[in-house]
Amino acid sequence: MTLDTGAPGAHSIPDPKIDPVRRPAIGLKPDGTPDDNDRVETGPTDLAFAEWAAAGLTVPNLARLRETRLKRLCGELQKRDCAGVLLFDPLNIRYATDSSNMQLWTAHNPARAAFVSAAGYVVLWDFHACDHLSSYLPLIRERRHGAGFFYFVAGDAEEARAERFAGEVDSLLREHGGANRRLAVDKIEIAGLRALDRLGIEITSGQAVLEQARVVKGIDEINALRCAMVSCEAAVAEMRKALTPGMTEVELWAVMQAENFKRGGEWVETRILNSGPRTNPWMQECGPRKIQDGDLVGLDTDLVGPYGMCADISRTWYCGEGRASDAQRKLHHIAHDHIMTNMELLKPGVAFRELTEKGQRLPEEFRPQRYGVMMHGVGLCDEYPAIYYPEDFIEGAFDYIIEPGMLFCVEAYIGEVGGPNGVKLEDQVLITEDGYENLTACPFDERLMA
Repeated sequence: MTLDTGAPGAHSIPDPKIDPVRRPAIGLKPDGTPDDNDRVETGPTDLAFAEWAAAGLTVPNLARLRETRLKRLCGELQKRDCAGVLLFDPLNIRYATDSSNMQLWTAHNPARAAFVSAAGYVVLWDFHACDHLSSYLPLIRERRHGAGFFYFVAGDAEEARAERFAGEVDSLLREHGGANRRLAVDKIEIAGLRALDRLGIEITSGQAVLEQARVVKGIDEINALRCAMVSCEAAVAEMRKALTPGMTEVELWAVMQAENFKRGGEWVETRILNSGPRTNPWMQECGPRKIQDGDLVGLDTDLVGPYGMCADISRTWYCGEGRASDAQRKLHHIAHDHIMTNMELLKPGVAFRELTEKGQRLPEEFRPQRYGVMMHGVGLCDEYPAIYYPEDFIEGAFDYIIEPGMLFCVEAYIGEVGGPNGVKLEDQVLITEDGYENLTACPFDERLMA
């Protein structure tokens, strides 16, 4: 497929305030980005590059990564006969453009948007006075403003601003889609959806388009994920070294946050770390509880690291110098056996539903507090698909098969209702041409493995 490389339109910014191209001759970092201390784009730090080199990793080629993602997205649009896609979800915008700006803030304040035509013409609406933040990305053909029409910024002029924005989208659709009025949209405020409807635009699911495009990773995304995993595991290793009785859960969690940022990581999606009796039931976020000698400490990283890639692993540790109890070690053994057994099912050609049907069943006493999924996809965050336990299976929801280049997180929570402890474990796995590769090198607690 040939991408649209036509001239930018009237809304383009030909002379941005900060132009990364307008620089003296300088070297390049290993990923092809400028080795410029004042560069506009964010990215990995020297610490991260040094650790990746020591681990023998190949860093991603970012220019090729961006082109591969755009081609996959356009292929999905063409397959579904959509003239284009309109994106508000900051992770979908990141996938389509590799641009980011206040990702958490824009997740609940939809001030940015992107339009991608089926031929690859990309328009980015960014936050006020932020054109320079994406000026180094040549695949973005135009930069505009005015995608924000949520109540905080638009007030009672919400509908008027939405109509103005919808008019721009309509013009782009006519210019790049011709008679095709099918537009995929991921997430949009009600006023915007109604404005597009009034213009006779046929709206389809943009989230389905993006999840299907994102599910198979190219070589550069895989390399970026490998890098993010090494950075995440370095942060987790620092957490484990710091773990001592008497420190609070939030103090321990702060270690991972700091170590992630030190390597150029971007954020952590949750704060799921708990200790002692707070390990059962699961999903309790870290708080001021002081960790005690003899406690189990469980965590789920949910970490968005360098390049915006998600490293999602879980470990449970024993705190203190003593010996873990038989009951604690039994829970860990069941969880470890569960994820390792289910991992063996992963190979190309296996239907998603087979994973549910053939996966190891949890012992009956642990089923009421089972984790929400047996496995899930991962990339820029937790992604499609969700592989459910038989009790939660949704007929017809995921009738697809495993392909090379997919990534899965295989996980389990083991804790009996009313029990004093629980164990959470999770590994991140790449699907290869003939099976899988476990990307997770983070050790399990040897005192719980005994």
